[in-house]
Amino acid sequence: MSALEKQVHVGRLPPRPPMPGGLQSGSKMRMGPGRKRDFSPIPWSQYFESMEDVVVESETGKDSFRIYKSGSEGPVLLLLHGGGHSALSWAVFTTAIISRIQCRVVAVDQRGHGETKVKNPDDLSAETMSRDIGNVVEALYGDLPPPIMLIGHSMGGAIAVHTAASNLVPSLLGLCMIDVVEGTAMDALNSMQNFLRSRPKTFKSVENAIEWSVKSGQIRNLDSARVSMVGQVKQCEEATSPEGPKALVEGIIEEEEEDEDENGGQSINKRKKEDDSETKKERPYTWRIELSKTEKYWEGWFKGLSNLFLGCSIPKQLLLAGVDRLDKDLTIGQMQGKFQMQVLPQCGHAVHEDAPDKVRPFSSVYAINV
Repeated sequence: MSALEKQVHVGRLPPRPPMPGGLQSGSKMRMGPGRKRDFSPIPWSQYFESMEDVVVESETGKDSFRIYKSGSEGPVLLLLHGGGHSALSWAVFTTAIISRIQCRVVAVDQRGHGETKVKNPDDLSAETMSRDIGNVVEALYGDLPPPIMLIGHSMGGAIAVHTAASNLVPSLLGLCMIDVVEGTAMDALNSMQNFLRSRPKTFKSVENAIEWSVKSGQIRNLDSARVSMVGQVKQCEEATSPEGPKALVEGIIEEEEEDEDENGGQSINKRKKEDDSETKKERPYTWRIELSKTEKYWEGWFKGLSNLFLGCSIPKQLLLAGVDRLDKDLTIGQMQGKFQMQVLPQCGHAVHEDAPDKVRPFSSVYAINV
């Protein structure tokens, strides 16, 4: 066992130096009275150090997985987002954890999500998605991967457990599930379609999507919503118009012809570019992935999850937004000391987004005696 791994197992990771100017990562700026809330999007580069597309070989060809990274030394925190989200949901958490401990962060856009491009994006089975994670690790680190800890939220937590249980990450040192429990997840499946139908189908802008996410309580931390929602929505392919997209394009062409006649053959390229720009602005935004169409995979993600989690021999942590979410198997396992549990009751489902400074997987998990 390396010196680093020994440090990790006794919970003595070297702390990061304080941020310049006394600022604390993840801290929120308080607005004065009467100031309007800013719902404008924030780029990923404000939180991650780099971004790249990792190409892996699959049975159907080459797949490209978008990842975001920070840190250059220490164990790797491999972060898996929840259903419908993207790697950007870990942005504010990444800044918070990197400021506290010496580690590396790798956040992955999973299959069918974010900017990842695969041959078969509709195959969201637990087996395929966990194999994706193993392939990404192999593509990044080869046969000698560094110590890795898997942290997953919701769907991502389930995939993290399936990945660990299948031994697809040989250097795995720890496992953390965030707000996902088999019992409550299985109970919620019957109402999931109703929940998805209750969400807006389109947004007039990214700002509008960010505002909805905060005001609806989907993400309670505005800072996180401003970077996270960018990975959840995309611009529609067609513009909105009373007569439809085709009529809108035809109207632009007619205007160009009239301008040419009235101005004696004057160039219309400038007018066309302006009209194209206006057309683009009228295109609304919609969800990047239609979660309602993934229903056939939901049971496979969560059924048997508690026993799979408890059966992993590595240090484990379960982080919940409420203790009432525990099912019978995990309640017994927690009483037997089989995993560490942290409860953050003031948070919503997106615990790592709502309270990034309070999510501390390293100090909790690696202090456990294996």
